[in-house]
Amino acid sequence: MPKRYHIEEEQVAEIERARKQNKNKNVEKRLKALLLHAESKKREEIAEKTGFAKSYIGELVSKYCNKGIEAIVENKYGGNRRNMSFCEEEAFLAKYKKLAEQGQIIEVGAIKKAYEEKVEHTIGKGQIYRVLERHGWRKVMPRSKHPNKASDEAIEASKKLTLR
Repeated sequence: MPKRYHIEEEQVAEIERARKQNKNKNVEKRLKALLLHAESKKREEIAEKTGFAKSYIGELVSKYCNKGIEAIVENKYGGNRRNMSFCEEEAFLAKYKKLAEQGQIIEVGAIKKAYEEKVEHTIGKGQIYRVLERHGWRKVMPRSKHPNKASDEAIEASKKLTLR
């Protein structure tokens, strides 16, 4: 049977203080769920009022009772999860840009491998494409021949007509 957590009066006061200092809506919902649990509301009722899943409410109460208020009010989901700043990415891509300007073919796989070595962990394939897009790179593939090029026989026939 799962462990049942009980929130004491002093913990309720701590949660109320945290609600007064809080400015984040997501943290507010978590604190409200804890207060409803302290009022002995059922998980179904708390889930209905907060929009959380029933299982998450149990996790939330457990996290609060084991790790304290800091575990609830911290906002670990920031926005920018880049490995390098824009300037660092630009400096990293400068070598490849120089090679591309010289007419060499640059493969994304090689850029991705070097990027992973620089940040010292693996990245998804889509991430390197987002880095390249952020810096104005686009996919250009050389063609083996022009799509409207005539066949070799047609070219020879044309030469015979013009040489007379």
